[in-house]
Order: sequence, then C-alpha cells, then structure tokens
Amino acid sequence: MRMLKALMKDRSGATAVEYGLLAALISIGLLGGLSAFRDQLLNVFITIRDAIVNVG
Repeated sequence: MRMLKALMKDRSGATAVEYGLLAALISIGLLGGLSAFRDQLLNVFITIRDAIVNVG
C-alpha cells in the first residue's frame, strides 16, 4: 500500500507528458491549417505558371 501511495505522489514524469500533449495539439492545429490553406496556395502557383507560360 505504501508503494501505491508513493507512486501516486510521484510527479516527475508529469511535465514530459504535458509537453507531449502540447506538441500533439500544436501539430494537429498546423496540419488542419495547412490543409485548409493548400487549395489557395495551389491556385497561386497555377496563376504564376500560367503567367510565365503566356509570356513566352
């Protein structure tokens, strides 16, 4: 029973877990934002390509 109480009070790994969760949430947010931005960026590149092709 003492061992279980000692494990419950041990907080040494809590910070690493919190940083891992923050990194995961930031990654999910970046992926979501980039996928929403992808179509607009593709349109910009197509416009630039068409402008270059039409000049030559």
